[in-house]
Amino acid sequence: MKKIVKYLVYALLIIGFYFLFDFLMKERIVNRYYGGIIVLVCINIILAASLNLITGFTGQLCLGHAGFMSIGAYTGAMISVKLHLPFVPALIAGGILSALVALIIGIPTLKLKGDYFAITTLGFGEIIRVILTNIDYLGGPRGFSGIPPKTTFAWAYFLMIASVIIIYNIIHSAQGRAMISIRENEIAAEAMGVNTSRFKIMAFAIAAFFAGVAGALYAHYTMFIQPDGFNFLKSIEILTFVVFGGMGSLSGSIIATVILTFMPELLRSIKDLRMIIYSVALIVLMIFRPEGLLGTKEISLKPLKKLFSKKEGR
Repeated sequence: MKKIVKYLVYALLIIGFYFLFDFLMKERIVNRYYGGIIVLVCINIILAASLNLITGFTGQLCLGHAGFMSIGAYTGAMISVKLHLPFVPALIAGGILSALVALIIGIPTLKLKGDYFAITTLGFGEIIRVILTNIDYLGGPRGFSGIPPKTTFAWAYFLMIASVIIIYNIIHSAQGRAMISIRENEIAAEAMGVNTSRFKIMAFAIAAFFAGVAGALYAHYTMFIQPDGFNFLKSIEILTFVVFGGMGSLSGSIIATVILTFMPELLRSIKDLRMIIYSVALIVLMIFRPEGLLGTKEISLKPLKKLFSKKEGR
């Protein structure tokens, strides 16, 4: 019964936040520009949560997440524009193709450890960008335009919620505990019978799937994509969300993504100084809080529950 009540509370909060933001945007209390940033925040949260699965929870540093995002973006765009199929197949195809590429890349490369794997994923991301640049059918260096604007706030918000819930449940499953054991001590995990290669590949493919979905959402929101939009700096940006929030904390990734997506926009009025302030903020956090905002902890409603129980006791 307690679990049912807890899930109902979470469901009401999720739906409540949706209607609140939807009302604010429809009534122009939040203008169109900031409404667009909110949609980008939702897409970035999917990217950060998925990267946290492989980097934060499994302990494999991935520097090519933007490559999977680009595969999803171009696949989704091609299905919508060239094949004239609905939005849902475009999203699913973007995610599935990204996951398949992750499997192809992951099977040989996930045997590598530490910096070697990071360098391999970095190379993969750049290879994907160069390939997309040289395919004229997809626009080449000019980019892919004419993508229908099918990504709405509702699509972005509820897919973000679904992604976070799925990743959260994976982490708290037996498979998730095996992934965390790899992060903590891969040799000890192997000694205890954990098939480390299998779980690393699993985490890599799942993370790529959600990155592909996020890419398809992004393509159908911006209506124009080009290879340079998915370069090494984009991968570093996603990694920054994870590190800033705490590697091993989904809540931290969400909070960091919101802060770091909005911060450059809120500082836009001071022009040249905004990137300096942004960079200094990251440096200060890494000096005084190297584990990130939340480290490996998650935000919980238990403190509120205790507070209300104390009040009832009085």
